[in-house]
Amino acid sequence: MEELFGQFSFGLFILQTVLFIGLILLLKKFAWKPILDAVNEREEGIKDALLSAENAKKEMMALKSDNQKLLDQARAERDVMIKEATAIKEKMIADAKSEAQSQGAKMIEQAKATIESEKNNAVAEIKNQVSSLSLEIAEKLLKEELSNKDSQTKLVEKMLADVKLN
Repeated sequence: MEELFGQFSFGLFILQTVLFIGLILLLKKFAWKPILDAVNEREEGIKDALLSAENAKKEMMALKSDNQKLLDQARAERDVMIKEATAIKEKMIADAKSEAQSQGAKMIEQAKATIESEKNNAVAEIKNQVSSLSLEIAEKLLKEELSNKDSQTKLVEKMLADVKLN
């Protein structure tokens, strides 16, 4: 270490100090400012990116909220449409039932009228047949009773007696 102090040159020391200060000034003027500007520019870029990310996050939250509102609105509309469709379906079913009941009642009335008509026709037919049969039977009885002369006179006398009584 003593050797270092023994070889110390004051002129060299001043020259090295001046060169060092000159180098610092040159670096400050030409290198330091661009380096600091690049660092500051990078810092500003990072801040802008963070702000953009924050804004994007807020926009995403707003979009998510809007999407949720739209989904809720769509669900509400779907529920209303389902209720309307259900009401229409129930009304159609009720209308169909009432129409079927009225048609059934009309058919029953028509069937009753047809049955009554057929019954009346059948009763008239039976009466006609009964009267025809009665006439045939009466004719046969009269022929048989009137076949001999004694029966004929008795019948005429009986009828005359009935006429007088009335």
